[in-house]
Amino acid sequence: MDFDVVIVGAGPSGLSAASRLMQQANEAGQELTVCVVEKGSEVGAHILSGAVFEPRALNELFPDWEERGAPLTTPATRDELYLLKDAEKAQKLPNALVPKTMHNTGGDITRYVISAGNLCRWLGEQAEALGVEIFPGFAAQEVIVEDGVVKGILVGDMGVGADGQPKDGHMPGMELRAKYTLFAEGARGHLGKRLIRDFELDAGKDPQHYGIGLKELWDIPAEQHEPGLVLHGSGWPLDKQTHGGWFLYHAENQQVVVGLIMDLSYQNPWLSPFDEFQRMKHHPVLKAHLEGGKRVAYGARALTKGGLNCLPKMTFPGGLLIGCDAGTLNFAKIKGLHTAMKSGLVAAEAVFEALKQGDEGGGELTTFTEKWEASWAYEELKASASFGPAIHKYGTVGGGAYNFLDQLLGGKLPNVHDTTPDHATLKPAAECEKIDYPKPDGKLSFDKPSSVFLSNTNHEEDQPCHLKLADPELPIRDNLPTYAEPASRYCPAGVYEVVEADDGTPRFQINFQNCVHCKTCDIKDPAQNITWVAPEGGGGPNYPNM
Repeated sequence: MDFDVVIVGAGPSGLSAASRLMQQANEAGQELTVCVVEKGSEVGAHILSGAVFEPRALNELFPDWEERGAPLTTPATRDELYLLKDAEKAQKLPNALVPKTMHNTGGDITRYVISAGNLCRWLGEQAEALGVEIFPGFAAQEVIVEDGVVKGILVGDMGVGADGQPKDGHMPGMELRAKYTLFAEGARGHLGKRLIRDFELDAGKDPQHYGIGLKELWDIPAEQHEPGLVLHGSGWPLDKQTHGGWFLYHAENQQVVVGLIMDLSYQNPWLSPFDEFQRMKHHPVLKAHLEGGKRVAYGARALTKGGLNCLPKMTFPGGLLIGCDAGTLNFAKIKGLHTAMKSGLVAAEAVFEALKQGDEGGGELTTFTEKWEASWAYEELKASASFGPAIHKYGTVGGGAYNFLDQLLGGKLPNVHDTTPDHATLKPAAECEKIDYPKPDGKLSFDKPSSVFLSNTNHEEDQPCHLKLADPELPIRDNLPTYAEPASRYCPAGVYEVVEADDGTPRFQINFQNCVHCKTCDIKDPAQNITWVAPEGGGGPNYPNM
């Protein structure tokens, strides 16, 4: 099938680009065909974010979003920031010491506690009303590259068995060809990763850095609910070598979202982000909001947080990388939806400008780079370029102080760099303290199986495993003796296990049906032996309201 533009991923950046393309075409009276493919079973099924949303890009895309019924109903009303000192004590930071990028109330922009999944569902409706074709349940498996130019994508086959042979009801994949292809897959997109490598888009850049975000949705008693209350914090249970922070937001309908974001540059292979998150909720500061409530959803997702120093070149012949596929999240604000959307708007303007002039595709959209670097989103990233690297270098408190001072001085401090990739930071297990995590109580803390159940994750079992090992022997031969095979702990869904084989020797087992598509394994495996590829379309989590 031929289109003018194909977009991979129905997230904030992809849907914003699609809508803006059609707005421009409709205004100019020009025919334009735009197609969005989405691997989730529906738009929003795989979307996971905090989220306190800054509607700056939405105001540009749909100034009348309120009349259109956008799901922004809970303005942020009160900010609190805590440093957890230990399992019982905490220090609430005075407002004057909170970096201005982390203020969510006041100023000239109202911010909202939202479900990013519901925002994308709504954006999908707007895009379709404008004439965009959206295909959920279709996974882009390959990039079509001819003579060094991206010409579109290949959607994976449906109905292939674990043995690689077609089953009854097999449907072969399809080529979706385009003059320009936009890749908006989110953090560590499997096609974006290949494009960065094959077109050397990261030449001269720092290696990209990632975090893992774990999130739960809770129904809480009415007397505990304060819509718009926004809490952030850091410190316990993470040690001084492990950087990260937590969030707890009071949303609409007597619901609270709670989560932990942990840098994937951590050193101790015994560490489990999932278990850190579970024990964190027992701290009195968080417990006060959750006690008596009921957990109704769970999910996890990697996030691209390296910032400007790690942002690859976003253009290549025939297409663009946008949103978190490139890494446009502003970690100083702990926000990425608004900058992802803005990258989509800029992409749409550059692409439409080219097509309007009769461009048949295949060129490199250098005008995108000019427009992007002139945008407010790029300015935001530029102003906070040192934020993540300073925390990596000086610790959460020291890095926070550096960033606070840098903001006071208007960005005059030297730019800090972190050139060690996240997968290269693990120390041997013998050099680290083993962590004895408390047993979950089933009220505030839970195990992985019950959590994965709440993510509504499902994969057709009789299909090829989508977690590919370059060397199947490496986990037991190398990772187990050196790092106590960390995959069973860094995976937040119980996908990886070391089990006993029939002959009594250890065996590496992959339960791919549990995979929530977070991509942590692709990022953190110390040997970079695991490659995540898209499973059959429609598989994975089905997040409600996340």
